[in-house]
Amino acid sequence: MKIVIGGDHAGWELKQALSDKLRSEGHEIVDIGAHAYDADDDYPDFALAVGRAVAAGEGERGVVVCGSGVGASVAANKVRGVRASLCHDTYSARQGVEHDDLNVLCLGGRVIGWAVAEVIVDEFIRAKFHGTGRYQRRLQKILDAEEAL
Repeated sequence: MKIVIGGDHAGWELKQALSDKLRSEGHEIVDIGAHAYDADDDYPDFALAVGRAVAAGEGERGVVVCGSGVGASVAANKVRGVRASLCHDTYSARQGVEHDDLNVLCLGGRVIGWAVAEVIVDEFIRAKFHGTGRYQRRLQKILDAEEAL
């Protein structure tokens, strides 16, 4: 899978570790930065860049890591076509894709440990949108609301 990944200074270390892990598993990684630790960088720059790349089809899914994951989720959701969510458990990461067609996962580098983050990302990547019945109907309502903005 082609995955776009990004993170600010608070997520930099976890982003690097996740990128390395995903590459070692054969995934193609589009790393939009930060490419070096910079205590003065801003999470919206990376969350918006990941969101725009996913919305443009430059990756099938996106992962953004900031301090808590909250700001990254807020920012990424400002991009049309992005359905981003903060997930710190495997159920939400999997169910978010299966039921809601989640395409950007947000994590908090200051909140979650490496081992848990690794399993959450695995669930997010393996999950597939159900795409039928109530799941498609609900997604269409979200897409219609987004189009009306």
